[in-house]
Amino acid sequence: MAVKAKKKTTAKKSGAVKKAEPAKRTKPAARPRIDVHSHVIPLDMLQAIERDPDRYQMRVKEIDGKRRIVREGGHTFPVFDEFYDPAVKVRGMDRKGIDVSFISPAPMVFFYWLDADTALAASRLINDGIAKMAAAYPDRLRPMGTIPMQDPDAAIAELERIVRDQGFRSIELGTSVEEAALADPRFRKVLRRAQDLKVFIFAHPYSFDASCGLENYYLRNLIGNPLQSTIMAANLMYSGALDELKKLKICLAHGGGYIPYQIGRFVHGHKVRKETRALTRTSPYNLMRRFYYDALIHDPKALRYLIDQVGADRVTLGTDAPFDMGEEAPLKMLDRVKGLTKKEREQICHDTAMDLLGGKL
Repeated sequence: MAVKAKKKTTAKKSGAVKKAEPAKRTKPAARPRIDVHSHVIPLDMLQAIERDPDRYQMRVKEIDGKRRIVREGGHTFPVFDEFYDPAVKVRGMDRKGIDVSFISPAPMVFFYWLDADTALAASRLINDGIAKMAAAYPDRLRPMGTIPMQDPDAAIAELERIVRDQGFRSIELGTSVEEAALADPRFRKVLRRAQDLKVFIFAHPYSFDASCGLENYYLRNLIGNPLQSTIMAANLMYSGALDELKKLKICLAHGGGYIPYQIGRFVHGHKVRKETRALTRTSPYNLMRRFYYDALIHDPKALRYLIDQVGADRVTLGTDAPFDMGEEAPLKMLDRVKGLTKKEREQICHDTAMDLLGGKL
């Protein structure tokens, strides 16, 4: 089933797809509520996959009456209108009480598994599409880019292009690049260039080799995604990367995985195991606050714990729209957090994201 741009239709045309109505609100509030975790796949990318599925090792198919992206290997993902129609994206934001969203590629189109040239072309296509979507609602949407990390030089070139030509101020990276950790020395120059350009990184899990029971009950996502974030953060901590890149800003998806809740084990290990001290003398407890964390935890007590551990100035809204593992009512979730102060709420809804951006939206 082809993915097509939505066109204005009349009611007489049977089965026609209606054009999404524009959002009622066109400008954010004085202190806009900012979501840093909202996914898209631009229409041009979806159509490119349809034209040449072998090139991208995935295809768009209709399964049980619904469009889905099917990757080689059998993994499937739904195709939402919100992926490619900015009007639908903004309507979803209105429903959730979000004023501004950073729109980033859905993880299934990081394309780290492709050859470098194809991955670079795909990154350009995605980034240009995201820039176009953001331009349709400049007061509501902000672009977050993707770069072909399997080729660090190409990744830097694409990063520089989207910052220079399109004003991107954030990029989304996978928590690993296929089998390589983000802390691997070969990626250090990419992270350093992001730091120099004052671009913040949103780190998102994207693939997990299900084994030892994770292939059951959707545990690849439920456990695997937070585990990936934990592994990435731990490697950045113990490798000395965070000591070296003192001004780099990284926001972790899904509340930081297990880092805030197992930090005591990390600290204890740093005291008693020489392996953890080989490349850094900095305590993991101090490095924990080098990260930022989205509030996507689905439990008010766990969110309260995260805030107490790292501070509300390190926690920001993240909805993971439009996926079913996202947060449909982020503001109501904050209402349920015991003892949340007005200042903490303002930090989570606005100030922390502004800090990631260097103070200017």
